[in-house]
Amino acid sequence: MNGSCDVLVVGAGPTGMVLALALRRSGVDVRIIDQAEHAGTASRALAVQARTLELYGQLGLSDDVIRQGHRAEGFNLWSDGRHKARFSLADIGKDLTPYSFLLIYPQDRHERLLESRLAAAGVAVERGTQLLGYSEEPDGVRARLRAADGREHVCEARYLAGCDGARSAVRREMGVDFPGGTYARVFYVADVEGHGPAMNGEIHVNFDESDFVAVFGMSGTGQARLIGTVREESEERARALRFDDVSRRAIGSLGVGVDRLNWFSTYRVHHRVAAHFRKGRAFLAGDAGHIHSPAGGQGMNTGIGDAFNLGWKLAAVLAGRAGDALLDSYEAERIGFARRLVDTTDRVFTLATAEGHVADVVRRRLVPNLMPLLSHVDAAREFLFRTISQTVLHYRSGPLAEGVAGKLHGGDRMPWAPSPQGDNFEPLKQPVWQVHVYGAAPAALSEWCASRRLPLHVFPWHPVHDAAGLLENAMYLVRPDAYIALAAREADPAGLARFFAVRALSTG
Repeated sequence: MNGSCDVLVVGAGPTGMVLALALRRSGVDVRIIDQAEHAGTASRALAVQARTLELYGQLGLSDDVIRQGHRAEGFNLWSDGRHKARFSLADIGKDLTPYSFLLIYPQDRHERLLESRLAAAGVAVERGTQLLGYSEEPDGVRARLRAADGREHVCEARYLAGCDGARSAVRREMGVDFPGGTYARVFYVADVEGHGPAMNGEIHVNFDESDFVAVFGMSGTGQARLIGTVREESEERARALRFDDVSRRAIGSLGVGVDRLNWFSTYRVHHRVAAHFRKGRAFLAGDAGHIHSPAGGQGMNTGIGDAFNLGWKLAAVLAGRAGDALLDSYEAERIGFARRLVDTTDRVFTLATAEGHVADVVRRRLVPNLMPLLSHVDAAREFLFRTISQTVLHYRSGPLAEGVAGKLHGGDRMPWAPSPQGDNFEPLKQPVWQVHVYGAAPAALSEWCASRRLPLHVFPWHPVHDAAGLLENAMYLVRPDAYIALAAREADPAGLARFFAVRALSTG
């Protein structure tokens, strides 16, 4: 158990394990510990968004996750015991991503897959191992750990990543504030087998004057997860709640008949964002840095996005291809998104659970009547998909973003634009710096990229590229996490040289 490593990851949830996988793929020596003695069997996170599946292509995970998951084909609204609207989720983003659907994949199964991939990569999750504290040294950190057998030891690491959840020991040791609040209502989650129109494998949400409840189909029919709220309870009462105590009216209004209860748990939901995501050689990712309501299925996916963002940057610095300043861009890019997400999900959840006449009219009248109309408006469908799928996320104002070419800015996600001549997402499966040109690349650019071992991918111009916002013959420098760093109308290698030099980055 004693020894050193490049990166010590604390917390073996999806965020921590994805970070460890990404680092290991880049040749980084990584350890991952978790205070729990066993992997979790309960899970609240369900949705795997399209952007996560895109990034999972770099780890060879997408196919397995899709095969083991369940595609939700529709989103349904109920009110006053009646089905009011259905919004089709089938191919909702068919021109935007290879993963134009909402995938349901329970977190416990998700974690088992990630842990098996880590084991195959030679990294074992060290269960029952607790971080007692750490000190920062000039060239790394000294972390004090207590193993499952009670013995204490020191791990010397170059960097420390706190992926250890809302009660993060890493965040506590960093001395970073975690401002925000706690929702008054208690959430519950239940895995059930049952029958009724809302047990058809789709997503169903009930809005009425009673407690909020949503049904997430876990398979084609008959199995679902219920997520709902109970009106304000004391902590003692909340801990003692049973499934029989939750609102049967809310569940019954969805037409759900519960035949078997497989699992039930209650929890409080917070809305908080850490004041900083970095302090020296320590970083926060996932719930350790931001927590919010489950509205929109964003939490786990945001943590996985943190992991990919931080992972390639740590790997570059450890390999000597970038200076320490690159690590500052992690907080610069991710903390703003976390704050906007917490604010958005807070407003959505507040509307969904608010009491009073105005809120009642919005939930039970306005939303159910508008939803069928919006479902037929292409712009509305695309906006909804881009927002929930996280494909809309960009880093335009970040320190690694420069230029505009066509409709795309530095900091934008590289759009999916497959043509008969090739799928531009195929090269993105390699987490490396690369240059894309759609049209023709000048010889000077080809020579410059070849001399620096910077992959250059040239795609013959096709109308699909124009539809995606790309500019013919322009140059797009793409980061290892598939975001555009530099967008330039002219495919001039001098622009690339300047971009790397200003930021002290190497193409190697």
